Amino acid sequence: MRVTDIQRCEIRPGRLVEWTLHPTAVEVATGLPDDSRPPAYVQEAHVRTARAVRQAGLFVPTWLGTAFDIPGRVDLDVLEGALRAWTLRHETLRSGLRWVGDEMRRFTLDADAVVLHREDIGDFPDAARLTQYLQDRFDLAADALSWPNFIFAAAVRDDSTSVYMAFDHTNVDAYSLQRITAEIHELYAAGLDGRAVDAAPVASYVDFCATERASADQIDDTHAVVTRWREFVNRCDGKLPNFPLDLGLDPEGPLPTQKFMHEMLVDASDAAAFEAYCRPYGGSLSGVLAATALIVREDAGQQVYRTVVPFHTRARSQWTDSVGWYVGGAPIEVPVARTPDFDSALETVRAALRANRPLSRMPIARVLQLLGSDFRPTSPDLYSIVSFVDARGIPGAERWQDLKAYSLLRVSYGDQVCAWITRLHEGLQFASRYPDTGVADKNMRLYVERLRELIVSVAREGVAARATAPADDTVPSRPAPVRIPEPGQPLTAGGVRAVR
Repeated sequence: MRVTDIQRCEIRPGRLVEWTLHPTAVEVATGLPDDSRPPAYVQEAHVRTARAVRQAGLFVPTWLGTAFDIPGRVDLDVLEGALRAWTLRHETLRSGLRWVGDEMRRFTLDADAVVLHREDIGDFPDAARLTQYLQDRFDLAADALSWPNFIFAAAVRDDSTSVYMAFDHTNVDAYSLQRITAEIHELYAAGLDGRAVDAAPVASYVDFCATERASADQIDDTHAVVTRWREFVNRCDGKLPNFPLDLGLDPEGPLPTQKFMHEMLVDASDAAAFEAYCRPYGGSLSGVLAATALIVREDAGQQVYRTVVPFHTRARSQWTDSVGWYVGGAPIEVPVARTPDFDSALETVRAALRANRPLSRMPIARVLQLLGSDFRPTSPDLYSIVSFVDARGIPGAERWQDLKAYSLLRVSYGDQVCAWITRLHEGLQFASRYPDTGVADKNMRLYVERLRELIVSVAREGVAARATAPADDTVPSRPAPVRIPEPGQPLTAGGVRAVR
């Protein structure tokens, strides 16, 4: 699914309708006893950070969402039934967090108490006005410090309806968002036909939170995982790594506003060829990280690329269909000071990922808690990321473009770079939020240009090299090396200038 912000998701005029949790359900929730299942460490860290930033006088919206179309004239009653059925399928949406002193505790509404409240907001003949209204509305309704913290909306037209759904990050991750379009379409079609959806119960993220936290609470600061994180943090001067390009930030200045960028990196043909070349080393994720390491060596003189790589934590199939925040992170280091070719960088990345991916199963927030004074946070965003997701296997992915389906993220404030590279049926998409400074804009655009050049070079010249390389029975899957230049020289593959 293409990643974007709400300004770029093809919003069109229409009559706006909203659904929120009914006030009677909210009232019931206020009197509920504590749920014995605690929040996940990632949930608690997110809410605590939001509270600290708010207390410092800054409102930083962090909601995530999705947008997609339902073709034809919509039946709002059936759509409401589909939205309620989907909400009931995922327990995290009826489970909230509240403060008891400085302790965070969970409460969970019974399924029978879940009722949606529908409100007809009115006509929006101007797309820009509708866009601004939705952003402002989602900022308040999907706030990390309130509950309920999700909202559904629909822009209704005679020929189609656009559905918008926003959630606080405690409830969803990127994979969760990508599954929503097909699920709502399935439930809506079933409602029109007057039939029930034959589907197995979905495992609860709330249960996952309890299991993961119980496991994390068994370790202490002498655990091997904590030791390895401590060594990594020490090499990053007591913090987690920033994006290794100059962002033009004032260390003493306020938290900057952010800017958003998204574009297609390469088409389906080049994406497939790049994946094929990188497959012996772990696939496109390894390729993207290797390329980034070489780019920052060339453009920033970085001899070691350090980053935290996000991985999903859906280790068991029972969590596959579950909506929640199933994300961990693994620290990796990619020394490229003397890397002679792209293959060598790929080898280094593959080795780092194999050695460190298991660390992502331990919540980072728990590890940082155990590091104590060895870790000194300096930003609401703990670190920058370069993420890769192959989304082609998500149900309904082949229809996303026709349905104008998007994953939405809120771009507001932050001094870090978050970049998401997504493999779609149409190719590789790049999206990023980064500090809104002239220096950051210049360097991020240079990074994207370099990344595209290297991917295209590897895709086209790597395939040619593989086709012409003599057979080697000892290493049957390894293509001929793709050479890279000395630092400061144009990025090429095989000695030929990359295609722009």
